[in-house]
Amino acid sequence: MKSKFFKCLSILSFFVMLSTSVCLAQVNNNFYQAFKDSYKYEKMRAYEDAIKALLPLAERYPNSYLVNLRLGWLYYLSGKYGNSIKHYKKAVSLRSQAFEPLLGLSLPLMAQQRWSEVEKTMNRLVAADPYNYYGNLRLAIALRLQNKARLAERICRKMLARYPTSLDFLVELGRTLWWQGKNTDAKRIFQRVLLLDPENVVARKFLAQ
Repeated sequence: MKSKFFKCLSILSFFVMLSTSVCLAQVNNNFYQAFKDSYKYEKMRAYEDAIKALLPLAERYPNSYLVNLRLGWLYYLSGKYGNSIKHYKKAVSLRSQAFEPLLGLSLPLMAQQRWSEVEKTMNRLVAADPYNYYGNLRLAIALRLQNKARLAERICRKMLARYPTSLDFLVELGRTLWWQGKNTDAKRIFQRVLLLDPENVVARKFLAQ
């Protein structure tokens, strides 16, 4: 009698496991197809359709890091910066040690010219990763546009010690020097930019002044 009971229990366990496996496979397929569709629409610049492809996942799995990160990017591309910020902040809360959602969050904040928030967000990143390339670049831009050009200059020079031919930091250093009224020094930097990139529009513009 006991062996019969255990046999029935084993059969029941098998069907539970089988059912669970089928459900998990279905979930994986739904995720895969939704993301595949969103990438397809993004390539077509049909950002609204790319977002719609992921919305069912967002409703069913509101705490999915991948879904929130992806929606943050797509809402940014579509110009819906409030929604983008919402999803990037959710992604930050879900992966507090990750750098990518902080970098993502800086994009809609910069688009809205919320420079003090960009500064705060990038300071958080740079505190954990002192030589993060884009973290430092966006921090320098935010500082310059808040009339903190000396701090911005310091960041540019720190990064140029590591990346001496970086056009991004050379151009930003030139702008930062110009912002401080150091026009002669700025022009020297922009001349260096033209050595690396003879058609650089920003350098040509400042050197023509």
